[in-house]
Amino acid sequence: MTISIIVAIAQNNAIGKNNQLLWHMPNDLKHFKEITSGRTIIMGRKTYESVGKPLPRRRNIVVTRQDMQIPGCEVVKSIDEGLALCAQDDEVFIGGGAEIYRQAMDKTDIIYLTIVHKEFEADTFFPEIDYQQWDELSREYNEPDEKNPLPYSFITLKRR
Repeated sequence: MTISIIVAIAQNNAIGKNNQLLWHMPNDLKHFKEITSGRTIIMGRKTYESVGKPLPRRRNIVVTRQDMQIPGCEVVKSIDEGLALCAQDDEVFIGGGAEIYRQAMDKTDIIYLTIVHKEFEADTFFPEIDYQQWDELSREYNEPDEKNPLPYSFITLKRR
């Protein structure tokens, strides 16, 4: 099984503030949907709450220490418990937030990274990437347009 992180970060590794995204970039949301549709996505409870519902056409696994049930989702106590449920999957996605990314980083094979080329004030950050451990498979730079107000790049990294 390939374990993949999918994340959009600012130039300063910012990913959120007050449990909300820092920008609205429809092309990034489309990119996320294309990559993860038909797959399993593992996310933390706070990330799930910021989305507000199970992601359509995906198996949703929510990691939380709380004893709770979420309609349309499988609830687990740890990333490892979530990954164990996916033993038959060819690729599983880690979709945030910061603590879930931090716990998953050493287990991750591929990072689907969107970098928004601006720094943001935030309270939530993606862990530092040690680029010595990763090979860049692809990079696509995108200029702002009428729907996507900031320049951004889609980058795919594979662990060496």
